[in-house]
Amino acid sequence: MDLAELTARYDDELRTSDFADVDASANGLQVGPAHYEVETVAFAVDAAEQTVEAAAERGADALVTHHGLSWGGIERVTGRQYDRIAPLIENDVALYVSHLPLDAHPELGNAAGLADLLGLEDRAAFGEMGPEHVGQRGRAPDPIPTDRLRETLETELDHFGQGVRVLDFGPERIEDVAIVTGSGVDWLDEAVENDVDALITGEGKQKAYHEAREAGLTVFLAGHYATETFGVQSLRTLAEEWGLETTYVDAPTGL
Repeated sequence: MDLAELTARYDDELRTSDFADVDASANGLQVGPAHYEVETVAFAVDAAEQTVEAAAERGADALVTHHGLSWGGIERVTGRQYDRIAPLIENDVALYVSHLPLDAHPELGNAAGLADLLGLEDRAAFGEMGPEHVGQRGRAPDPIPTDRLRETLETELDHFGQGVRVLDFGPERIEDVAIVTGSGVDWLDEAVENDVDALITGEGKQKAYHEAREAGLTVFLAGHYATETFGVQSLRTLAEEWGLETTYVDAPTGL
């Protein structure tokens, strides 16, 4: 498949252009020629030396990641940027990135994947960001004890042995859940406004403790990396449906 066709298919499915004024990430093709034959695609959460080198070693023609290399532009290709970009060019590995578009997708996205894992029903968009939403909320079929939900997240997510932290200020049994993966505690007020029992996200901030306590809301901090593996895995499945060979580079951070 030509690289231009691959990127066009992803851009169309993910509505990449709709996030141009919302996302600091330069979503879409970040490194690569206009046309290039792609047979094998690697997938990873982060574009870093570790994942780029692994993709090259596995013979990938392209690497698809959630976190890319360009956040508001690249002024100089030196230092860390050079060390990440050079092996892409030297090994003819194109880089495609989808940040907020992949968070937001109602079926393929990170929040959607986590909601699938928990079996949430009656889902709706959550996590307002400009005209878009980057998360989901839904209801568990049966109320879940806080400890059981924590155990599920610790068992099912790739948190690199760091466990799941819980700010346990909500009800003993959780039914209504809001999800914004990665760094999502900035949507704590929206969770309160929607009268949910818990907010699940990746990492926290100091202020979230008191905000959650004062609101009577439980917050699960399940790891930035751990909560954002779902989207790239969904994009991998799409690539396989399109007849491409794929590989997944797992590089958990524990953060």
